[in-house]
Amino acid sequence: MAAALHLNGLCKAFGKTEIIRGVELEIAKGERHAIIGPNGAGKSTLFNLITGRFPQTSGTISLHGADLAGKAPHEINRMGLSRSFQITNIFGNMTVFENVRCALLWSMGYKYSFWNLLDRSRALTEGAEEILEQINLTERRNLPAGVLSYAEQRALEIGITIAGGADVIMLDEPTAGMSHSETDYIVDLIRKVTENKTLVMVEHDMGVVFGLADYISVLVYGEIIATGRPEEVRANPKVQEAYLGEVLEADH
Repeated sequence: MAAALHLNGLCKAFGKTEIIRGVELEIAKGERHAIIGPNGAGKSTLFNLITGRFPQTSGTISLHGADLAGKAPHEINRMGLSRSFQITNIFGNMTVFENVRCALLWSMGYKYSFWNLLDRSRALTEGAEEILEQINLTERRNLPAGVLSYAEQRALEIGITIAGGADVIMLDEPTAGMSHSETDYIVDLIRKVTENKTLVMVEHDMGVVFGLADYISVLVYGEIIATGRPEEVRANPKVQEAYLGEVLEADH
């Protein structure tokens, strides 16, 4: 069976500056995989390469065995990969329900048929309501998304991310800027909505990483220096020296 996501010799340079340097990574279907590393390690660049926002300089990226080279972000999304961003990306003036419904349009066959009367589509309405229930925002469905709390907006963005039915979900710093209680809420939500899906996340909060991830990869200066189960990565001397020791000290 092909890996959900496979990076082979992946490199990215901007001019003469190498940001991603020969990354090898295989993520199995249904796995929850965290990518950690210091600021400037290339984590966001790696996400942008995988999702088609940047073209790779060399190497390959495959999704369920299909080569992603030259694919635009929307094409990759339709192949079953969806992502969120560090900065919340929602339509603040639209209601919570309308945000989710918009995200469902393509996957439910509406595409560019804007003349359809969306309010009369029972399947579309039921699909949106099902996602709202999953992300615990049913009671907020008629509010403008912009008035939600920060954690609720992140929850809505996760709902939008999963709305297209993607089986590979990429989350970029899903708990950034949150309080402990907000973080607990989002971690529980991520665990629930990614059940039976493949999760790839970038995250700085080690409590979140060790609580959610089946496997962890450590990216330092554009190279993966270790991949393994959380306990293996925590005990790895190279990881402690390059990154993890400093982070764990800072958390105390």
